[in-house]
Amino acid sequence: MNSRYKAFALALVAAFRLAGSSALAQQEGSPITSVVSVSAEDLLAQPVGANWTSYNGDYTGRRFSSLHEINPQNVAQLSAAWIFHPGNSERLEATPVVVNGIMYVTSANDAFALDARTGRTVWHHQRPISSGLLDDAAAHHTRGVGVWRNFVYMETDDAHLLCLDARSGNLLWDVAYADKAKHYGATSAPLVVKDEVIVGTSGGDSGVRGFLAAYDALTGNPKWRFWTIPGPGEFGSASWPGDSYLHGGGTTWMPGTYDPKLDTVYWTTSNAAPDFVGDSRPGDDLYTACVLALNPDTGALKWYFQFTPHDLYDYDANETPVLVDIEESGTTRHLLVQANRNGFLYALDRTNGKFLRAAPFVQKLNWATGIDSSGRPVLAGRIPTAQGTYICPGINGATNWFSPSYNPETGLFYVMALESCNLYFKNPRSFTKGKTYYGSGTKLPPDEHAQKTLLAFSLLEGKLAWRYPQVGRGDSWGGTLATAGGLVFFGDDSGSLEAVVAETGRAVWHFNTGQKMYASPMSYMVDGVQYVAVAAGSDVFSFSLPH
Repeated sequence: MNSRYKAFALALVAAFRLAGSSALAQQEGSPITSVVSVSAEDLLAQPVGANWTSYNGDYTGRRFSSLHEINPQNVAQLSAAWIFHPGNSERLEATPVVVNGIMYVTSANDAFALDARTGRTVWHHQRPISSGLLDDAAAHHTRGVGVWRNFVYMETDDAHLLCLDARSGNLLWDVAYADKAKHYGATSAPLVVKDEVIVGTSGGDSGVRGFLAAYDALTGNPKWRFWTIPGPGEFGSASWPGDSYLHGGGTTWMPGTYDPKLDTVYWTTSNAAPDFVGDSRPGDDLYTACVLALNPDTGALKWYFQFTPHDLYDYDANETPVLVDIEESGTTRHLLVQANRNGFLYALDRTNGKFLRAAPFVQKLNWATGIDSSGRPVLAGRIPTAQGTYICPGINGATNWFSPSYNPETGLFYVMALESCNLYFKNPRSFTKGKTYYGSGTKLPPDEHAQKTLLAFSLLEGKLAWRYPQVGRGDSWGGTLATAGGLVFFGDDSGSLEAVVAETGRAVWHFNTGQKMYASPMSYMVDGVQYVAVAAGSDVFSFSLPH
């Protein structure tokens, strides 16, 4: 393309943007127009294909793509199609969203629309990072956007919900849904359900009272709010004497999932505060370390399940609650499956919250000896002490917020597991405004070696199908993606995006990004070409086969 024509093409793109037309993406050769509008059918698609419309792809949380062009026979030819450096962050945690050839990605408080074929910027919405924040919010982490019609939604580090015009990036409205002066922040991606945007907060280790809130997707007007720490006189309030409920934690800092047939939203909550010391919060400490089943129209609680009652280990439950349907004895079971940070893989009946079964998925597990028939842990008596107690899993959990995935064709559930233990210390302290709310902390024993392993778990058989140990120090945070091409992509412990055969775990491809991963891969298609994309370090990488 000569310079005169290229300048004309760029001017044409700019003119369309100013006119508020559909977003334009430019490719070497000729610019194209991409229709942005996201329909209800787009959001309800299961599994996703050409579009990847939310943080987990579709509402199930399975992170399973129906695309199959990339498979074990040709994946060795996969190579980097483009790399995008958004700036403003050294640690991207976002999963890109792609709709009709346009990719939306976030970095700190910035949002970008990119041509998903080339990585070129269509628009960039800038917002300064906030000051005066604590913990994760102070690091300005963000996990991406929600989309609906011609709108893009994102949460900011100081817990504002922004609505942007998907065609231009212009700000349409801005709602402050929590007060940063009370230590609230936000790190999640919003979840759009029907005509509302559901958001959560971070700050559980900063002494806030967790909640989940929904806003009208068109106007930004509030619709409902569910407090995850009960107030005085409410069910469960006995755990929160005095004003301790105001600082109880239970934040909602990862996106939930949604079952349209049951019309139920499933959202998980973080640990109780203060960490490691439970004297000020007797009992089970509802609704911390729980999965909540809510009516999306009203926010009313349908049922809850608590994985770690009276948590003393920072075993929050914010990992993705995955919605899976399996055939058992001729009956379809509607399951909610979670690989919990406490080291057990749970299966619940998502229609009513009934506990079905749980099994350990790591070997280093000593805080409990098992799970009883009601779903409660059988405690081993190991608790944090002033001298330090050796407890497994350690502070980062047997897994964490890095995403699992599920392939309905193999029946396997894939999760990155961490074998690691810590010394847990107890040092009671009172809530102090402006400081994190920890009851001491943890240390890594000098001879402790952390080990990351990619696990494949058969949900029907209730046992491990295969394991793929990682080489590294166990400090990676990359999640997984399953595809109909028979592959599992994941961020490995050496800084590579890697692919293994879904049925066997046989390694078939890797690309060394040279950076630690704190995000999970996704897949999309434009012009008949399948891409796999992931954020690594401070960059977004997109890969494709030769075309």
